[in-house]
Formats: sequence, structure tokens, C-alpha cells
Amino acid sequence: MTHLYLVGTPIGNLEDMTFRAIETLINVDLIACEDTRVTKKLCHHFNITTPLQSYHEHNKAQMTDTLISALLEGKTIALVSDAGLPLISDPGYELVVRAREAHITVTPIPGANAGLTALMASGLPSFVYTFIGFLPRKMREKKEILETRMFQESTLLLYESPYRVKETLEAIHAIDSERRVTLGRELTKKFEQITTDRVEHLLSQLEKTIPLKGEFVIVIEGAEAVAETQWFEELSIDEHVEHYIAQNMKPKQAIKQVAQEREISSKTVYNIYHKIEA
Repeated sequence: MTHLYLVGTPIGNLEDMTFRAIETLINVDLIACEDTRVTKKLCHHFNITTPLQSYHEHNKAQMTDTLISALLEGKTIALVSDAGLPLISDPGYELVVRAREAHITVTPIPGANAGLTALMASGLPSFVYTFIGFLPRKMREKKEILETRMFQESTLLLYESPYRVKETLEAIHAIDSERRVTLGRELTKKFEQITTDRVEHLLSQLEKTIPLKGEFVIVIEGAEAVAETQWFEELSIDEHVEHYIAQNMKPKQAIKQVAQEREISSKTVYNIYHKIEA
């Protein structure tokens, strides 16, 4: 039966490869992967001789058609990323959508995930969390996302490169210098490091006790849960909006946040705050 398998691979330690993942990669007709050089090393380690086909951001438009055609001809294909789970901040979404539209069976083969690995050991609340992946590179866009997300109760999971982790921590610090944050680096590898502290303390540890090497996972503590008696009940809508603006939120974001908390429309809050008569 024609199958598209989504196969999780190790994020660092090859011993985290599952028996099911190995068996799947051995038995499929083709392995679609981000970088054939990376996947070739994995296959060599486990004596997997299945042919490889590159599938990445720059060729996915063309290769999606090619892979769907092969699947419709009866081939079985496994999709892998360089590390971790396919589609999680990695290519594959378009391929899965097309496969499902063509009534091709899509089967996930679970494996390691950097974000959840860091969350498990962080000591931060893990019952409700939001995975954001990589933030935009431009500081203004990065701050806009953080200013909105950091005032929600959900713990946040981010991926960051060693070249931008400092400026991302600085953006978090500018919004809330007391917020607890976890930095995870070299996860599952020999020099694995998972550190949880106030963001201002983490900034002081960078390049001293926390080397800027390896890919980073950043876990950000969510905003404190709202008490049973809503904290803003004594505030007017104007004062409620000003409360968030004072915490570096943009007016538009503050209005949206107030509307969510009061369970009313953003337009109503906007009109009241800007004194626009309905």
C-alpha cells in the first residue's frame, strides 16, 4: 500500500533513533531529506542503503510534484529532516497536504524533538505551551511577536542560532527583565547544557558559563495566571489598555489583549480607548 512516512530522527545522539524508524527507512523505496550529506551519515551508521532524494526549501515546489507522482505510482517514501521531526520548523507541509488530497496514507513515525526535550528539563510549566519555532531576524518584528506572546499564560518554545541568541534574550529582557527563561544547547549530545534563570542572569552568563556554540532552544515562562477574581476589575478599559502600554506593548496589541481578557470585541475597546462614538 502506498505510504508517505514522516520519520523522526535524532537531534544529536544517534542512540535516540528508534527501531521503528530504522526499519521504515530500510524498507521504503526512497528517502526524501533536507541535506543528503547529513542523512547519508545517519544511513551509513545504521546500514541503510535506501536511495536518497533532496527535498528542501529551495526545491520543494518542484520536488513535491515529483514525490507525489512517485507515490501515486505505488512507491513508498519516507520524509526526514536533518534532525528531529519533519515539518516542525522544517520542510514537508506542502507535501503532506498534497498527499492527503491525493488520498495517500500519511503515517508519522515519532522521534526526538528539541523543543519538548528542553521543556521537560526546564522546570517551567509544561501543561500549556506554544511552539513558535524561529523568530524573525529583524529586531522590530521579533519584539512584536514577543510583546504579544509573553503576556499570555502559555510557556513559549523558540529555536535560535548561536549568532542571534544574545539579541533574542535582550529582546525578552526589554519586555520583562524578571521573566524566567531556559536556554538549552547541544541537547542529547556530550556537552548538553540546560540552564534556567531570570533572563537578566542568563545574559550575564553568555560566553562565560554558557558558550555561544550549537543550536539553542529558548523556553520562556508564561505570564502569571489570572486569579479567580480578575485583576483588572477595578480598572476602566482605558486604564486596562494603558497598563499594557506601560509594559512596552504597542497600543494595537494592548487593545487586542484587553479585548481577549474582557471577552469583548477589539473594535469596542478601540472605540472606547480612542473615544470614538459608536
